[in-house]
Amino acid sequence: MSSVPRLVIAAPSSGSGKTTVATGLMAAFAARGLAVSPHKVGPDYIDPGYHALATGRVGRNLDAYLCGPELIAPLFLHGARGCDLAVVEGVMGLYDGAAGEGELASTAHVAKLLGAPVVLVVDASSQSRSVAALVHGFASWDPGVRVGGVILNKVGSDRHEELLREALDSAGVPVLGAVRRAQQVDTPSRHLGLVPVAERGSAAVEAVAAMAAQVSAGCDLAALEALARAAGPVPGGCDPWTPASPALHATRSAGKRGQGGPEPSAGNPAPVVAVAGGPAFTFSYAEHTELLAAAGADVVTFDPLRDEQLPEGTAGLVIGGGFPEVYAGELAANEPLRKAVAELALGGAPVAAECAGLLYLCRELDGQPMCGVLAATARMTQRLTLGYRDAVAVGDSVLAVAGTRMRGHEFHRTVVEPGAGAAPAWGVRAPVRRVEGFVQQGVHASYLHTHWAAEPGVARRFVERCRTS
Repeated sequence: MSSVPRLVIAAPSSGSGKTTVATGLMAAFAARGLAVSPHKVGPDYIDPGYHALATGRVGRNLDAYLCGPELIAPLFLHGARGCDLAVVEGVMGLYDGAAGEGELASTAHVAKLLGAPVVLVVDASSQSRSVAALVHGFASWDPGVRVGGVILNKVGSDRHEELLREALDSAGVPVLGAVRRAQQVDTPSRHLGLVPVAERGSAAVEAVAAMAAQVSAGCDLAALEALARAAGPVPGGCDPWTPASPALHATRSAGKRGQGGPEPSAGNPAPVVAVAGGPAFTFSYAEHTELLAAAGADVVTFDPLRDEQLPEGTAGLVIGGGFPEVYAGELAANEPLRKAVAELALGGAPVAAECAGLLYLCRELDGQPMCGVLAATARMTQRLTLGYRDAVAVGDSVLAVAGTRMRGHEFHRTVVEPGAGAAPAWGVRAPVRRVEGFVQQGVHASYLHTHWAAEPGVARRFVERCRTS
């Protein structure tokens, strides 16, 4: 298991074509009959949806800031269990990590933690011989990072490809593919990046198929597979992460312990935890639902755009991230569900809401009525709020006891007014010291996306509150 074949797909910068090449490779390898494990470096929720479409498996994130470096290999092995090969798509440029934290959470950092060879995707559209200097610099910058090959992207012609290959002969890094630009591979974007798979339907399927065809035609799949199989054991000799026994993996929280409550017993019925899904709520980490189920919950997904009632017997509610601003009118029109959510929350049931979930619980979003659980309003802005955050729980809640430290990530173009309730959810250190979010009765609502694998007591505590509320 620790020797699972693997590749990291990186690039010199964002916009080079990592997602196209990584997704195309995943789909191409899957078409060859391989069970492919898809992964994404960083907190991105959108790319894993395309990865899942390409492989038929859940796309998983590997974020060394949110989860800590010590959990990267265990989480990778958990996701890759039973697979023939793993493909890890990087984030930003190869060496770009958390601001002010050196290599932490960069693609290079994750590649080293996994002992995985890197394939560098280079946008060659505006260069020829200079590509050799670029590749040489990236390959030699950090001796701990093994750049095992280059895929040239956006190649304009046969002659262009010939010039690029001639230049790279002297760089010492093999060319493993040359991909031409194709309109059908382009995926639409909007204010927070690519449009998620759940919103595109058959168009997303066609786009992934086009990526696979283009990568298959332009890349040496046999050489790429051979590079992956030469990776060797994952460093550290660790075991796969498991949601059933998260205590096996150390957490980094400097806050209070024992927040999870007793383990579920055979005599206790499984509380129903409803998890929002559908096109408006597409942002979630697979490990969250796995941890909830391992803590004894009966996890049921519902779609706030279409379902007029919560799942039968709902004892707790999890509303993650997404694009409620795109669907504000449709969410507002589903008045029966908005009332059901309000009744559940105001009745004291545990509710965990992140970012999009926070907006949905407000009185209104861009003038459209939402659930009215929180005495706050939300609206779109032109300003992008983006970045990692160090946070500490201000008081006790259904997710954590006061003093619990977690790391989170913000990514939105909305503002909630006021930004915090009388009992805030988190005290945040960066970029400025502030409090944010809302804790009231059983509700914990915040802009921060967190990864519960870093603090598995969050899921245990939430499920226990569902049993007793």
